[in-house]
Amino acid sequence: RRMRAISRAGFLCQVSISHAPPAVHYVLHLHTQDGVAVSAQKQGLLPLSQQSIFPLSSLSYHDYEGVVLHEAEQARLVADLGETRNMILRNHGLLTVAGSVPDAFLQMYVLQTACQIQIRAQAGGGPLIRTPQQIVDGASQMARKNLLNLGGMLAWPGLLRKLDRRNPGYQD
Repeated sequence: RRMRAISRAGFLCQVSISHAPPAVHYVLHLHTQDGVAVSAQKQGLLPLSQQSIFPLSSLSYHDYEGVVLHEAEQARLVADLGETRNMILRNHGLLTVAGSVPDAFLQMYVLQTACQIQIRAQAGGGPLIRTPQQIVDGASQMARKNLLNLGGMLAWPGLLRKLDRRNPGYQD
């Protein structure tokens, strides 16, 4: 196998999460255009869609401190994450944590989709209709009962079948 270079900034950002709660075993971190655009908005993620209520039920923010090159930022990143599963890194991107790959992937997919929807809704230029707070609170109650973590295992087998069809030798 070929050796790949490792980004020190990416490594420090990811390894800092290893100091997070014990249930966290997997971290996903993206710099998508829509994710960075929402991260640059003062209000962050807004309750504009069904997709937004799930990340909002367990969302934290970390202020931008520049490219993550200093280990001192690790403690602040973990403290800002707290017990949440989704994080918006201001002016930087998105991060999700979970106990399994399927849950981390699905959480990131939903968070990223919520950001895409928000950017498109804002681009329309008209007044936005927010999801009522009681609906957002209902998703938070589901999260506390751990019901939202079931989705990864529901979606993951189908995603793997799709990957097998599109790229049959990917595991080699």
